[in-house]
Amino acid sequence: MVKRDFEVLDHTADIGIVAYGATIKQLFANAALGLFDLITDTSSIEPKIEHQIEMHDSDNESLLVAWLNELIYLLDAEQLLFKNFEIKTLSKGHLKATCKGEKFDSTKHRIKREVKAATYYMMKITADRHGYKTSIIFDI
Repeated sequence: MVKRDFEVLDHTADIGIVAYGATIKQLFANAALGLFDLITDTSSIEPKIEHQIEMHDSDNESLLVAWLNELIYLLDAEQLLFKNFEIKTLSKGHLKATCKGEKFDSTKHRIKREVKAATYYMMKITADRHGYKTSIIFDI
């Protein structure tokens, strides 16, 4: 069992998180939660809308970056904020997930910072007897 979901990393001109998970699926979900926590107070997001995401990439690190960048795109293009992430499938470069959240509402959600993209800088998924861990740096 992991002790925490994620933690924030300070990085010059950017910001990052360290995400944790007892399983690789939980790691991906916690990385997404960490992303949205950088953007806004996730306790203000209600799970009113359900959005399905399915994607493919060459390996888990590339898939994680693509996953986070897809979530950033959905915020930018459709004004969607998410807080609940159910990773249904995660294997051999394939991800299928259900995200729950709501549309951005300026009277309800305070944006802490704009996150432009997840990067490959310092990206590596590691596993040990406690579970999975990764560091992710975001362009802001």
